Amino acid sequence: MSSSPSYPPVALLIIDVINDFNFPEGEMLLEQSLPVAPHIANLKKKAKEKGIPVIYVNDNFGKWQSDKHKLVDYCLEEKGKEFVEQLTPDEDDFFIIKPMHSAFFSSPLSTLLHDMKITSLIMAGVAGNICVLFSANDAFMRDFTLYVPEDCSASNIAEDNERAILLMKNTLGADTTSESDLDLDKITREAEENKKRTMF
Repeated sequence: MSSSPSYPPVALLIIDVINDFNFPEGEMLLEQSLPVAPHIANLKKKAKEKGIPVIYVNDNFGKWQSDKHKLVDYCLEEKGKEFVEQLTPDEDDFFIIKPMHSAFFSSPLSTLLHDMKITSLIMAGVAGNICVLFSANDAFMRDFTLYVPEDCSASNIAEDNERAILLMKNTLGADTTSESDLDLDKITREAEENKKRTMF
């Protein structure tokens, strides 16, 4: 029997970027999200170069019978096409459907992270003051070390996103270093040390 792939104990969670933006204030969120798309894309590229697994956790927009490909195709036909096409998942990326705001609520994310022996999470996506924040709260309660780059999330209103980032930094102990300054080698080393102290 073949063994499971070996990953460093840190994962990149990309939240709700496969998005149709067809909801109240969707235009506002899209306007704020477009400038962060290159930062998220660059963070993903650097993570994959380091062997860090990339996990998309995404709303299904009521399309319960859709798989990853159908959902991506649908969103590429909607108003957020310019945003989504910069962040489409690769075939080797993980893709999880979530029913509510948090990436952890009623989803298999906890089981996947436990199986992969992940101790640290880098989080990016939209909206920063809702789904990213709620996911970070749940990750904090599960004792993950958190990294939420300040330039890799967006909310309907810029000030709301800034407040959410500050809350995650001050209350959840998240490192909010920007994408360009985030040291993935250091994060991986620290996660490896944490893994040694963690019972799986």
